[in-house]
Amino acid sequence: MIRTADGDRKIEDLAPGDLLPTVFGGICSIQSIKSYTVKRSDPTKAWVKDALPVRIARSALGPDVPHMDLYVTKAHSLLIDGVLVTAGGLINGTTITLYDPGELDKLEFFHIKLECHNVIYAEGAPCETLLNVDENAINFAEYFRHYGPPTTQEVPCAPLLSFNGARSELKSCLRSAISPWIDRRQKLDIIRDELEERGIAVLRDRNVPRDSRVSAQIVGA
Repeated sequence: MIRTADGDRKIEDLAPGDLLPTVFGGICSIQSIKSYTVKRSDPTKAWVKDALPVRIARSALGPDVPHMDLYVTKAHSLLIDGVLVTAGGLINGTTITLYDPGELDKLEFFHIKLECHNVIYAEGAPCETLLNVDENAINFAEYFRHYGPPTTQEVPCAPLLSFNGARSELKSCLRSAISPWIDRRQKLDIIRDELEERGIAVLRDRNVPRDSRVSAQIVGA
């Protein structure tokens, strides 16, 4: 569900010209919606890991953010603490995980393109719009007819943080591991660690019976 000027709507129901509230540019109109499909080549085998989307569970980023489980590609970025962080760099094994589509043989992805790179709200979570147009998208021809060749080297609307391969991610984990004694964590390390702690707390709260929570509140009062 994408937040529009007229309320939340399903992304597949949106069209060019629809107006979306943004973080950096007020109300902006959709220039185009790119879509592409990923198919499993052999239905008898598991999905290739690189094809799996990231599942961001309800309240993974904050209270009721996102409102519902949100599914994005690993390279798709969310705006957190003033920076854009790729979803793949936030995986914590609890509330932010790779999603296995199980018996599904096809996945369809949608990306919203505005005139300039910006941040919109998907299930209430601040997510980036499409930065660069993919010429392999199903409806690229339509985009070309309306706007001509895509702009190259479009400037991101905020600083972008991501891991550059497995070695970079390993170094990040090591910085986090020694942080209680020597804190040399970088911005991305801190964001991931905070969301990991939140994920543990969210799962713990969901596993506590409602009657127990009420009793604890009464005793605490």
